[in-house]
Amino acid sequence: MAAITEAADIQAIVERGFGSLAGSSYLLLRVEKPALAKAWLRGLPITSLANALATRLDRVCQIAFTAPGLAALGFDAEAEPGFAPEFLDGMASDERRSHRLGDDGTNAPEHWRWGVGEREPHVLIILLAGAEDIAAFETEYLAALPGAGCKLVAASRGNTSVRREPFGFTDGLSQPDLDWHGTLKTGGAKDRVYRPTLAMGETLLGYSNEYGFVTDYPKARELGRNGSYLVYRQLAQDVQGFWQWLHDSAGEGEAIRLAEVMVGRGIDGDPLPGVAKSGEGLNDFTFAGDADGIRCPIGSHIRRANPRSGDDPQGHRGFFRDIISSLGLKGTAIHDAVASTRFHRIVRRGRAYGPTVTPEQAMRGEGAGDESGLHFICLNANISRQFEFVQGSWLASPYFAGLSGEQDPMLGNRLPVSGGGTSDAFAYVDGSGCPRLLSGLPQFVTVKGGAYFFLPGLRGLEMILA
Repeated sequence: MAAITEAADIQAIVERGFGSLAGSSYLLLRVEKPALAKAWLRGLPITSLANALATRLDRVCQIAFTAPGLAALGFDAEAEPGFAPEFLDGMASDERRSHRLGDDGTNAPEHWRWGVGEREPHVLIILLAGAEDIAAFETEYLAALPGAGCKLVAASRGNTSVRREPFGFTDGLSQPDLDWHGTLKTGGAKDRVYRPTLAMGETLLGYSNEYGFVTDYPKARELGRNGSYLVYRQLAQDVQGFWQWLHDSAGEGEAIRLAEVMVGRGIDGDPLPGVAKSGEGLNDFTFAGDADGIRCPIGSHIRRANPRSGDDPQGHRGFFRDIISSLGLKGTAIHDAVASTRFHRIVRRGRAYGPTVTPEQAMRGEGAGDESGLHFICLNANISRQFEFVQGSWLASPYFAGLSGEQDPMLGNRLPVSGGGTSDAFAYVDGSGCPRLLSGLPQFVTVKGGAYFFLPGLRGLEMILA
């Protein structure tokens, strides 16, 4: 990696997930005594990217704030031009936002463990350490709270060693490659096809984004530069319900294969059979040769979360063919139903929590009653265009890519849509080439809490805590 000129001002989690540190802890705090809290927070050893590049770290501490948290510390974010309106509003600010995000029914904020009212956090502290050290690391912070002017809202650890999400699938395979070198030139014919590289301004504030512009951010004293918006959602997963429903629907012998079709990947991360690969890696493929979802269903989870689409559904086919496609004289409307992916990507930094069981154990009901789930954490520079678009328009929407009556097969809340239509179906093509339609999918994932945070650069952190 080439030298990053402002690495000392960037919190390290922007660039890496620290997979070698198997332990994680998420502390959600409320500020009760601002002067004490600011003094304590100023003394925390926040890990910069420069620290991470210079040496192998045994412990990492990162920090982020909600808009009410900034206010509680005496920093009026609403009076500081440039903060994103979604950040200022908050994730659970109104019913319309909740509805767009799929936070209805059992997902509604009124049922959350944290994120609303007196349970709305002000500060998020992320601790990462070795599996044997994370308990002691967390205890140091918890023991300091009584004299630090802060109250604990919630504390939760991530799993220590398993690199799979609770349903059993290999996780974290698809991440954008951030353009740390600053060499990416956006726009033009090359962006008619999907690329994994993402402009820095899609993640870090103060840099050029995929449109070639700098997203608005708090510019006074460069407060917002090298910061990002962090989205945190705690998602409980009904592992036993998921696998037992698959067992009842497809039989024990076919349950895993059906689950792979719903996810869009093999349980070990392999692309589904027949999906065109561009290399040997598990992430080297697109859906360009499977426009109708014959091999990987259009409504599958990974295809919704990252459609791998470029600016033109026809791809790059030469000057004259590109013009014909741009004019809408070739192709079909259904194949143009998904927006170009490069404008809606996020960087994920979440971890699973709770006990783990194999699919076979879950089908037998083992582990029932013990909650497992995901600390979903993502970073983006534009909450509305990135996280909220992916969550609302791709995952929660029953109309993704021209579909009807289908939400994400893993994450959907299955509630009726406007007019009384259903959202609990899943369409796919089986191994014999026959179209199939599953109906009555239960809800497998429930939101237990959520909030929008501002993850400042180190200079911005000093200003906030001055």
